[in-house]
Amino acid sequence: MGSERLLDPFIAAADRALRAIAAPAHASRPYPGAALPPTLTDAQRRESAALMRVNHAGEVAAQALYHGQALAARAPATRALLLKAAHEEADHLGWCEQRLRELGSNPSRLNPLWYCGSFTIGALAGTFGDRASLGFVAETERQVEGHLEEHLRRLPGADSASRAVVDAMRSDEIAHAGSARAAGAMELPGLIRGLMRGTAKVMTRTAYWI
Repeated sequence: MGSERLLDPFIAAADRALRAIAAPAHASRPYPGAALPPTLTDAQRRESAALMRVNHAGEVAAQALYHGQALAARAPATRALLLKAAHEEADHLGWCEQRLRELGSNPSRLNPLWYCGSFTIGALAGTFGDRASLGFVAETERQVEGHLEEHLRRLPGADSASRAVVDAMRSDEIAHAGSARAAGAMELPGLIRGLMRGTAKVMTRTAYWI
């Protein structure tokens, strides 16, 4: 019985991983792009699809980061905060998947790679303690906020549906960063922030095409 309890967190983590990368995502909140008619040219549709594929890959990575950090979290309150954020990121996955279907496109074929790599990074961040892990959340969300703002500038003006989805996601990311800071997040060193930006750049540039 004792050994089974020790394995429970790892079984739960494996279940969350399979749901994130193998099962269709289901959002618990209404789809922000609902009732917005398609008015895109073929070129605009391709650009929107590529950007939404990047956003979907980013949400897969965010799920993995939070799941890895939750596995390594020391305080129950920190674990709860991370899993709550992951649950909200699952809504983003569902929204992005729906928008990709509407645009006649598909998620990144490299999503399993994004998940595995991000889970490992999240678990490693968690080993440095909860304040460092929360600092990782705050910095991640700050960078994601900037990334989404860039996408709002790049999305075709006629694509009101994708813009509504991205804007709703951006509001959640701001809230996640604020929650992490309120819970005691530490400021990460500049070197770590730079490495995070570089890693994110590799993923976003690759997911744009694959």
